[in-house]
Amino acid sequence: MKQIQIAQHIDEPPHFLLWSIDEMVPPMLGIISGILLGQLFYCLMAGLVLNHFYKRFRDHRPNGYLLHLLYWYIGVPLKGFCFKHAFIRDFW
Repeated sequence: MKQIQIAQHIDEPPHFLLWSIDEMVPPMLGIISGILLGQLFYCLMAGLVLNHFYKRFRDHRPNGYLLHLLYWYIGVPLKGFCFKHAFIRDFW
């Protein structure tokens, strides 16, 4: 059985029981959409499959990489107000 690291530092993402919050998002979205669509089993399985691929994507990259991708390509604003817009490439 593989041991799970519990957050030891202040800059680690928050945890829900044993899983980090970003690992819980795909299954929870699967459960919510399954309840709304009346297909709980299929949507939960889709959420678990998405979670598997997300963990494989996340394991080889630094923390917060997905947020930086969202900011860079889509322009999703982050918490701070000091960030420049992602589509502006030249600053002077």
